[in-house]
Amino acid sequence: MRYTFLLFLCLLYGCTKTIVAPIEFDENLLDTLVVTATPLESDLEINETPKVYHPSATHSVDLLHTKLEVSFNWDRQQVLGKAELDLTPYFYPINTLVLDAKKMDIHAIKIDNKLIKSFSYDSTLLNIELPKTYTKKEQIKVNIEYTANPNAPVLDGPNASDADKGLFFINHDGSSDKPQQIWTQGETENNSRWFPTIDRPNERCSQEIFVRVDSRFKTLSNGRLVSSTNNPDGTRTDYWKQDAPHAPYLFMLAVGEYAVLEDKWQDVPLLYYVEPFYEDYAKEVYNHTPEMLAFFSNVWDYKYPWDKYAQVTVKDFVAGAMENTGAVIFGDFVQKDGRELADYPNDNIVAHELVHHWFGNLVTCESWANLTMNEGFANYGEYLWQEHKYGRDAADDHKLSEFHSYIYSTQFSGTHPLIHFSYHDKEDMFDAHSYNKGGMILHMLRNLVGDEAFFTSLSHYLKSNEYQSVEAHNLRLAFEKTTGLDLNWFFNQWYFGTGHPTIHVNYEYSTDTTFIDVEQTQSLPDAENLFIIPFNAKVFYEDGSEETGLLTMSKRKQRFSIPTRGKKVDLAILDSQADILASFVEPRTQEEYYQTLNRSDEYLHKRIALESITTLDQTMLNKMMNENHHFFRVKTLEKFGDQLTVEQLVKTANSDNSSRVTIEALNQLYEQDAGKCLAIIQNLLDQKGSYDVYAHCLDLWYDLEPEATLAYLDQQSYSYVKPFRNTLGSIYANSEEEKYLAFFEANAQLAIDDRDFGLIDNHIYLINLASDDGLIRSIDFYFDLFNVARTENLSKSCQNVCLHLINLFEERLLFKNDLDKSIEKINGIKESLIK
Repeated sequence: MRYTFLLFLCLLYGCTKTIVAPIEFDENLLDTLVVTATPLESDLEINETPKVYHPSATHSVDLLHTKLEVSFNWDRQQVLGKAELDLTPYFYPINTLVLDAKKMDIHAIKIDNKLIKSFSYDSTLLNIELPKTYTKKEQIKVNIEYTANPNAPVLDGPNASDADKGLFFINHDGSSDKPQQIWTQGETENNSRWFPTIDRPNERCSQEIFVRVDSRFKTLSNGRLVSSTNNPDGTRTDYWKQDAPHAPYLFMLAVGEYAVLEDKWQDVPLLYYVEPFYEDYAKEVYNHTPEMLAFFSNVWDYKYPWDKYAQVTVKDFVAGAMENTGAVIFGDFVQKDGRELADYPNDNIVAHELVHHWFGNLVTCESWANLTMNEGFANYGEYLWQEHKYGRDAADDHKLSEFHSYIYSTQFSGTHPLIHFSYHDKEDMFDAHSYNKGGMILHMLRNLVGDEAFFTSLSHYLKSNEYQSVEAHNLRLAFEKTTGLDLNWFFNQWYFGTGHPTIHVNYEYSTDTTFIDVEQTQSLPDAENLFIIPFNAKVFYEDGSEETGLLTMSKRKQRFSIPTRGKKVDLAILDSQADILASFVEPRTQEEYYQTLNRSDEYLHKRIALESITTLDQTMLNKMMNENHHFFRVKTLEKFGDQLTVEQLVKTANSDNSSRVTIEALNQLYEQDAGKCLAIIQNLLDQKGSYDVYAHCLDLWYDLEPEATLAYLDQQSYSYVKPFRNTLGSIYANSEEEKYLAFFEANAQLAIDDRDFGLIDNHIYLINLASDDGLIRSIDFYFDLFNVARTENLSKSCQNVCLHLINLFEERLLFKNDLDKSIEKINGIKESLIK
């Protein structure tokens, strides 16, 4: 499952492996950490509260197969179901069976085709007394007729969540503009909201589902679509079947009016489900899916193991996306047209969910404490795809944003072990530790053992654990089996330890020796907070040569001595591969920053240098403007754009393949030659390329020629304005023309649904300047929208805007008599809103 975390600016050192001639380094100890403990006194108070520990679920029974028949009561938002479960005792004999079945009405239960009455149900667990004692050599067939009530809350109070329904009806009565849909979200243990099961990640079974829907709907589930049967009552029954076993939380259903495009990779059918408006862009929405399947199958040396790969978007999804086996669900935010996808492609989230089909679905974390065994790999899959498709700089830029999110989370929520058995709630495991930190630790492991060993070990891990649940030790053993290395120290430190190092580095250059002083300054209450860190250090010499060697830090303070044999050193970098998960404090001179830009190939080192350097000569300016990754071109324009000629800026604005670079080049032209800027703006508007560029051109043009811009916009007929509606809103609000109230009214509900409140702020600004009739019209508009609102977000937003506008009306009333005729109506609206 993919979540999005906020970013926070901090330094990370990121990736790769450089093979050059090694040199010998000497180490001198500066300081030794002394560990002491307070003597235990008999009168000391001892806390006997046991530490929280969440173990893996105990297996008393093995779920082999699940067969479901479901239909839906849309009015009551219920699932009408029949479940057939095939089970066997795991090892010990059993005479009772316990199933997860939350908030269901249980109508009938049969065991081995015989109706039974001996069961109890507390609305969460279904306890069934079996007619005899079964041994592990026997199978049990359980049939249950039930009605599931996913809208009924399982929990009360602060732990209750609408995200835990398991199955969701969207626009169930057809009263809103949203499409009618049904979709599921099983992770963590919520599929037992719509069918009885053993809802644990270390369980797995095969499945088949018969789903009965109105004939206008398309359906999607796991496995193959075996048949579609039209029924006499105008409904249709689709039969989906998956033979390979997977965890119950990966079962899924999606129902809706979709356009479905079919594709193929080798012998694997591919299905792309989108809303009909986006049919022409379906393959671009699920960007590079066939190429990704080929890449990851090759890199893991394990072909995609499931019988199809489908992707679908849904409204109001409660997460970013979900890796249901062979049938991934995405929030509808991934749906974009071609111009928007050019600025914001979906590569990362598509790759993330696909990687789960090996790490998460084929090999599954045995408990939520081990969630990073799913999510860390999926996050690192994003890096691998970026590296493969767009190059190392793009991958390292992505990894830097992942690190920012992790650091931000530690500052607000603290740290915990990556394998975290003492979590408060299993949902808490879906954080920047399991995802971001887990991925970055895999990157360090890759650089520690080398690419060939890393990917060979992962292939062994998959093949030796396929269709099973795992914990972190399974991964360690796979690497040790492959490489012959003892990696306990690495896993104890990064998987079972807490936090990350903060490292202060200082360099001292002399004729024959370069010294690197290193200190770990993170909190040090005990020795466990010291990290063993192998650095791949590099020295760059004035004659153009360079040398790399391994420096291992294992103490709080260390001085490393690098013999340079009389050669002049331009630059030394401790973490030359930028792969250590740490916060670095590393003072540099301006000359060192220049040499970093001149000599280093690592994205992060160059980025820090460009952000920190204060001057660039023409040679380095040209070098930075020709860097492959857009960051360097954008930053160079921002800091040193006044050193570029108008001709250079014109060429960049017209020809650069990055919209961000084009926008910054336009900004520089705007300052240096507004006439040339205006000519390029007209050209770019005619091209109708990137929405970001288009919006920025409108913004600059309005600053230069407001009347001409408005005249141009009045002539346009836009069918899709979401990517640049805030720019239009800003222009229309600043025009102070009341006729543009209609634009805001046409877009307000969608903006609020998207939590895009910038558009609403601009609407309110224009209403403040509008006539009395315009103000009353706007109050009516938001009150009408409030009355039809189906979500708390829309209802509350419209209420707040409406009350604000009524306050404005009351202020005007103090100075005008001609508003008296509207007082009764406005007071009635206010009374309704306050109620």
